[in-house]
Amino acid sequence: MNGDRAGGGRPLALITGASSGIGYELARLFAEHGHDLVVNAEDERLEHAARRLRETGVEVRAVRADLRTAEGVDRLVATLTGLTVDVAALNAGVGQGGAFVDTDPRDDQSVIDLNVSSTVRLAKPLLRDMVARGVGRLMFTSSVAATMPGSFQSVYNASKSFVQSFAQALQEEVADTGVTVTSFMPGPTETDFFRRAGMTDTKVGTMDKDDPAQVARQAYDAVMKGRGKLVTGSAKTKAQGVADKVLPDRVKAAVHRRMAEPGSATEDGAATEDGAATGDGAATGDGSATEDGAATGDGSATEDGGR
Repeated sequence: MNGDRAGGGRPLALITGASSGIGYELARLFAEHGHDLVVNAEDERLEHAARRLRETGVEVRAVRADLRTAEGVDRLVATLTGLTVDVAALNAGVGQGGAFVDTDPRDDQSVIDLNVSSTVRLAKPLLRDMVARGVGRLMFTSSVAATMPGSFQSVYNASKSFVQSFAQALQEEVADTGVTVTSFMPGPTETDFFRRAGMTDTKVGTMDKDDPAQVARQAYDAVMKGRGKLVTGSAKTKAQGVADKVLPDRVKAAVHRRMAEPGSATEDGAATEDGAATGDGAATGDGSATEDGAATGDGSATEDGGR
C-alpha cells in the first residue's frame, strides 16, 4: 500500500464481499465513477462479477480469499502492497440465525472471525496508510442490527454493534487528518443472506426487503460526502432507525424475537412488518454465504451485499 495507482492515475477502491449484493453494487458505482477496483470475495462468483465490472472500462483485480482466516486477510493485504487505496469498503460479513443454545460454536466463531476480527485486521494497515498520506475514505457496512439486542441472531447483532462502535471511535481518532470514516446501516436487504443464514422460516426472512442497489447508492453518496453515519435503504428502514434511538432495549429485543425466531413466519399466517429487523441482508464477500457466495458449509452464512 501507499504506492502506485493501479491504472492511468485513476483512484483505487477496495471492496470486500463484492461478488454480489450490496458489495457488488458498491463496486459498480465506484467503477462507473472512474475508480479502478480491487474486489474480494470467498466464492467462485467473484470472477464473474469482476468480468462484469471490467466492462465499465476500469482495471479490476479480483482477490479470492476467505477473510475468516488470518491467511485470507494476509493474502488480501499482500495484494495491496505497492498500491494507493483511496477508498476502502469493508463490507464482507456473515450471519447466522437460531437460538444461541442451539447453534454450533464453530458457526458463532465464524461470525466473529469475519465480522469483527477481519474488519480490525484490514482497517489497521488501510487507515495507517491513509493517515500517513493525509487523505482517504474508509467505510464500514454496519447494520440497523447494531442498534438492538438480536434475539435469535445474538452473535450477529453483537458483531455489528462492534463494527458500529469501532467505526465511530475511528471517526473521532482521525478527525482533522484529512481521512474520513463512514459507517452505513442497512436494514433487511434483498440478498441471499437470510436463506444462507437458515432464516427462511422467519418473519424477517420472508418479508419484503430493500433493494441492494438503493442501499449501495445511498452508502456511496455518504462516503463521498464524508458523512459519519447513515441508515440506508427504504423509508421504512430509516423510520426504524429513528425508532431504535428511543425504544428501550427490552422492547427491541422482544420485537427482534418476533421477527427472527425460527418458525415465526407462520405464527400469524404470514410475515408481518411489525418491526423490523434483524440483519441487514448485507453481504460479504468473503466468506460468503450471502450474497457473495455460497454457504460456508458450516451452517453459517455470509453476506456480501450488505448487512
